[in-house]
Amino acid sequence: MVDINLSQPPFSLLDEKGRQRVRDGVDLAYFNESEVILDAGQPGEHVFLIHKGEVAELDLNASERERRIGHYTAGDLFGAISILNGTSRYRFQAEQESLCYLLPRALFEDICTAYPAFDNYFRQHLAEKARHVLERRAEGGMSMARFMLARVAECMREPVVVEGHTTIAEAVTHLRERHADSLLVSHAGRCGMVTKTDLLDALVQQGLPHSAEVGGIAHFTLITSHADDYLFTALVSMTRHEVARVVVMEGAQAVGVVELTDVLGYFSSRAHAVSLQIEQAEDIEALAHASARLPQLIQTLTAQGVKLRFAMELLAALNGRIIHKAFRFLIPEDRQSQSCLLVMGSEGRGEQILKTDQDNALILADGSDWPGIEDAMGALTDTLGRLGYPPCPGNIMVSNPQWVASESAWRGKIARWASSRDPDALMNLAIMLDAHAIAGNASLLEGLREHLFARGSHDELLLSYFARGVLRYSTPLTLFGTLKRPEHGIDIKKGGIFPIVHGVRTLALERRVAATSTFARLDALVDDGRLDRPFADDLGEAMSLFSELRLRQQLENLEGNDASQEPNRVVVQRLSGFERDLLREALHTVKEFKQRLSQRFHLEY
Repeated sequence: MVDINLSQPPFSLLDEKGRQRVRDGVDLAYFNESEVILDAGQPGEHVFLIHKGEVAELDLNASERERRIGHYTAGDLFGAISILNGTSRYRFQAEQESLCYLLPRALFEDICTAYPAFDNYFRQHLAEKARHVLERRAEGGMSMARFMLARVAECMREPVVVEGHTTIAEAVTHLRERHADSLLVSHAGRCGMVTKTDLLDALVQQGLPHSAEVGGIAHFTLITSHADDYLFTALVSMTRHEVARVVVMEGAQAVGVVELTDVLGYFSSRAHAVSLQIEQAEDIEALAHASARLPQLIQTLTAQGVKLRFAMELLAALNGRIIHKAFRFLIPEDRQSQSCLLVMGSEGRGEQILKTDQDNALILADGSDWPGIEDAMGALTDTLGRLGYPPCPGNIMVSNPQWVASESAWRGKIARWASSRDPDALMNLAIMLDAHAIAGNASLLEGLREHLFARGSHDELLLSYFARGVLRYSTPLTLFGTLKRPEHGIDIKKGGIFPIVHGVRTLALERRVAATSTFARLDALVDDGRLDRPFADDLGEAMSLFSELRLRQQLENLEGNDASQEPNRVVVQRLSGFERDLLREALHTVKEFKQRLSQRFHLEY
């Protein structure tokens, strides 16, 4: 029996009996440097698992410079696809003296038949593999990971629906009998909601009689969800919109209600404790204390297996409420209705995890007069600094008069940027495309975004210049194989995150997608028919993987208090074999995305 480590995927998908079959059935083979282990066109007879050494994967049909498409080291396996397809598409050649475990074809096929999950591993897309990792964490007993897989349907209550002519007294009786905290109100063809608090306010604060109808006090702007949405998404919605319940819809029909108390009963969340502290803050100092807890919350979420996309959404909601509340503390109420505070960059897309530099701007309603606005914006910038958001090195902040302007002035800026198409102008357009209204009058941004779409969505020359940014940084797949391995690591932001973010942003401009999150834009582009679902899912999972690897480095720097470590660099040698496999596939997805964009926007010219 061979002593072989089978603790990593795909062998971790087997039970102990299956792993024992592998140990009993493998042989150990030695290969000289430059020896061809498996050649293109050759039938696949073994699955190879590297014990020592390095192996290159070569595409013999590619040019000499681009021939090397894969690089495998200890713990990696290859050859399985050759068995499934009948022959090998590529050549696998030892780059140094190598020892490999050989799993015979017949045994591999028998194990695939006996263990469907093992078989699926070799047939899955990147998105499916990443999803599988999360599911395995859940099976391992991690409460947060199980929560991440829970759907709204598992936690929703049956709705209690009354007509709009129901009296307050009758509504109270319904709540008591059904042990509910809220009622859905059907009134004049609309669906609204009334809560215990609404009924109490109507009686005590407004002095309405018990016979008053609930249709007159119900709220008809509802925060909604769907039964098959993730429960964590509902929690994010509650956090973002400052509500304690969401209504579950099926088409135009309300089929359930999810209460915050039920969600927190399903999973006790530190996020709610931080959220509560933010809401209870009555001054900047108290807000700063709440803001300082966010890094610890992130560490808890990641340690417990949270899917990074959901963590991003939750943190974006919490950061948004912090900035929103700071704006309300500092800016008079009459000025808030005449202006709109924007956050941009990763904050605007809702894709930051640890706090990033300030990237913000202000839109003023045409005709508004605000004496002393420079001092007010300077104070806001200083306050955000106290709350943990450092100044932007590029000075893209409201303290810079260039980023504070009226609606008309902003439209003029956008027109000039679109016409000049120089690098600074294109960067400014990208910044505005990611802008998200965080405080004040959000309709001011909606009008500006429509103007941006009208100016840029059909301008093929502008789109071509804009898209060219995806080629700014090379994907680390060619010069040193699939993964570069310099000691200082590969820049995951430039090589992976940026091409996806900017490429999706370009398509969003072309298709007039108002969403700012890269993930939401991907969903919208699928609905629009611009991207197919499997490829969009792979792009989303690649983005999540890059962000997770980057976050891991940032958290290590945070724990070690070593600011000299570059937070965007991932040292490939420190990754597990499975992580290298995922990273390699993710970078191939980025490369394919660049090729698609090059063809669509004629970037080769």
